[in-house]
Amino acid sequence: MSESQKVADRSDAAPPAVNSVDRFFKISERGSTFGREIRGGFATFFTMAYILVLNPIILGSAKDKFGHQLDAVQLTTATALVAAVMTVIMGVGGNLPLALAAGLGLNAVVAFQIAPLMSWDDAMGLIVLEGLLICVLVVTGLREAVMHAIPQPLKQAISVGIGLFIAFIGFVDAGFVSRIPDAANTTVPVQLGGTGTLAGWPMLVFCLGVLLTIGLLARKVKGAILISIVGMTAVALVINSIADIKTWGLTTPSWPGNLVDTPDFGLIGDFDLFGAFSAPGVGVITVVLLIFTLILSDFFDTMGTVVGVSAEAGLLDEEGKVPNLGRVLLIDGAAAVAGGAASASSATSYIESAAGVGEGSRTGFSNLVTGGLFALALFLTPLLTIVPLQAAAPALVAVGFLMMTQVKHIDWDRYDIAIPAFLTIAVMPFTYSITNGIGAGFLAYVVIKTVLGKAKEVHWLLWGTSALFLVYFAIDPIEQLLGAK
Repeated sequence: MSESQKVADRSDAAPPAVNSVDRFFKISERGSTFGREIRGGFATFFTMAYILVLNPIILGSAKDKFGHQLDAVQLTTATALVAAVMTVIMGVGGNLPLALAAGLGLNAVVAFQIAPLMSWDDAMGLIVLEGLLICVLVVTGLREAVMHAIPQPLKQAISVGIGLFIAFIGFVDAGFVSRIPDAANTTVPVQLGGTGTLAGWPMLVFCLGVLLTIGLLARKVKGAILISIVGMTAVALVINSIADIKTWGLTTPSWPGNLVDTPDFGLIGDFDLFGAFSAPGVGVITVVLLIFTLILSDFFDTMGTVVGVSAEAGLLDEEGKVPNLGRVLLIDGAAAVAGGAASASSATSYIESAAGVGEGSRTGFSNLVTGGLFALALFLTPLLTIVPLQAAAPALVAVGFLMMTQVKHIDWDRYDIAIPAFLTIAVMPFTYSITNGIGAGFLAYVVIKTVLGKAKEVHWLLWGTSALFLVYFAIDPIEQLLGAK
């Protein structure tokens, strides 16, 4: 039986709404109950609450062009606030069990690709611009045009590449992988641990965390990532109290004096909308490509998440369309704007919402529960900022694996698809740049299609984007030719 048939059958047999809230969210109409929606809201929160730890660590561990770092407590507050507000808005406005928070992958782009080129205010301004452009694309109907321009295998390769990049960041942040000093006089750029071996209690915490996380994922335990973070933080607290450890890195696991504190909203509103365009040493072309990278990462991840969660909940109509899709996509674009305005990076829809669907969520009412729990987390920042990198980094490795699973959908027997996909995936972690990976894949796709006499199969938008990437990669000789250097 199709999902649409399930919806129809469920609607015909649905009991009458018991009150106005039921009628507004169509809880009974969609075959759900208040109990299921509440359970689903809790499940979604516990499967995605790790972002309250990871987002501050990813953004807080990076420095902008001027050596400035964002405050971890303020980042935690901003992350929780945006997740709470936008999740509730999605529930009320879109009536889908679809929670939103700062996007993993997107925050990596901001931290490790954009921030080193400019100030944090300028970088967050680009996030706001990205969200506004997504809203424009939704309102004008250009979204479908962009969707059709990029082949599905390349979209999947982008997700896989970002997954590998995130996993690599996790290994580096935990100290499992480190750069070999130039004085080593070797062609090997990285090594195991700090000296070629794994040593120290913090490294033990990371390794145990990886094993625990993958074990829980293999058992399909709900909230596996969060359970691992909490469990290994507890282990780190014990170890730190009894062992003589020189350093844990950015965060030392020590019990705070207060578990509850007033939220610090110091980062809210710290963005410069057009500052990146005048940032010294960046250039308009680079800024445009960075915005495109953000749009691409946010745009297609959102569409896949919305369709996937809606299908899992049996909410697609007879034509396979998502209910209230226009509003849902507009709210998601607004979430990106809110994330940038709060310095929390771009917020987006979370595939972990499927955990709530598995517990029975079928409406936006469950978002009220999830959003409420994120709001409660605003007052628990002291507790959330004791998590060391070694306890949180295993989650990055796990998320990398989850994103990597899309590689199975790529047809590796077709070289016109496989080679661009491979370059997209490989170049991202090997150059520590998501933008470089996307550019390499696009250029390879256009060149191979042209060589095979299939240039007409390439959408004009992809031609234009590839031309921008060609300028991006050749910017140094172009500047020399133009006398800019």
